[in-house]
Amino acid sequence: MKKAHILLVEDNEGDILLTLEAFEESKLLTDVSVVKNGKDALDFLYKRGEFERAERPDLILLDINLPILNGHEVLQEIKLDQNLRTIPVIMLTTSSNSRDIHKAYENYSNSYVTKPLSMDEFLKAILQIEEFWLQLCKLPK
Repeated sequence: MKKAHILLVEDNEGDILLTLEAFEESKLLTDVSVVKNGKDALDFLYKRGEFERAERPDLILLDINLPILNGHEVLQEIKLDQNLRTIPVIMLTTSSNSRDIHKAYENYSNSYVTKPLSMDEFLKAILQIEEFWLQLCKLPK
């Protein structure tokens, strides 16, 4: 069974650790790559600079509040690119602002998940994302 490759675009160390911990507890084999700002996310996806050997992710977990380029800007770039737009992008953020939600879906986010505040609920949310997107759904190769 091929490992699923997930790109986590997140600048909060605590959320990074919780997400990695959740994927370690999962039933699936996953590789998680982490970048901490929007510019690095695009460099990763376009295999630029230090990311020239980066593997194309099967799924992207994208925060909105990022340094350099925010999540909305990254999402828009991904979905405008014919080679990247088929990668599912899940907005995983603390924002429950209706403008952020609307803007994410306007830019073709595949889903929008507000990060739960409790550690247990956060871990549960990550496992549910994994179950839906990596077990139930059929993703493009």
